[in-house]
Parts: sequence; C-alpha cells; structure tokens
Amino acid sequence: MENLTALNTYFRLFDEARTDERAMNDLLSLFAEDAEIVLNGSRRTGFEDFVRAFYANNRDVKHMWDRWELQSDGGYRANWAVCGQSSAGHVYAQTGVDIARLNEAGRIVYLENVPTDKTAFAAYK
Repeated sequence: MENLTALNTYFRLFDEARTDERAMNDLLSLFAEDAEIVLNGSRRTGFEDFVRAFYANNRDVKHMWDRWELQSDGGYRANWAVCGQSSAGHVYAQTGVDIARLNEAGRIVYLENVPTDKTAFAAYK
C-alpha cells in the first residue's frame, strides 16, 4: 500500500511541481538519487534533470492514470494519459504506460515511460 501511495503521489506532484517549488522538492524526494529513468527507450540516471527539462518545454500538463498494478517481478505498471501545452503554445495529448520499481525505503529506483507515440520525448534524449 505504501508503494501505491508513493506512485500515485508521483503523478499528482508531477503536475503541481511545474509551479510549486515545494511540490518539486516533494516530487524529487520520491526518487532515489541514482534512479534509472527510461523515456521511450532512452536511459538516464536521476530524475531531476528530466523533470526540469520537461517543464522548460511545457507551460502546463495534466495527468490522469489508471490504478498501479503490481507485476510478477515486484514492479508496478499503470496506464496514463496527459494533456498539455508546450512552451511554444501548442496543445497536445499523449497516452502510454509507466513501469516503476521501488527500493525497500519506498523510493522510486526505476521509472520507465513508454508512450504510445514513439516520437514522444525526443527532446529529452
């Protein structure tokens, strides 16, 4: 149950963190410092650089997600949808799946974002 709370909080705070530094700090605290982040196949270590780059390229976003499902490997999976407005003023909608693993302390150590649109997140490679 604690893992599900952390994962739901991740989505909620992701939207709030764009304009609220306290929410940003709370969001970052959900992740292990060396968390592996996979965005449409592109790997990086650490979440902060990605989230700050994302908000530099987006004026606003709103996520909706299905319930996180425990997987046989101990990780979690959730379908998501997001609508947003880019910094250039274009509106968009995306769907996809997030796959996450947490450590014993309940911090996210692995987050894979698999968008339905395979060209999504090209700006963050």
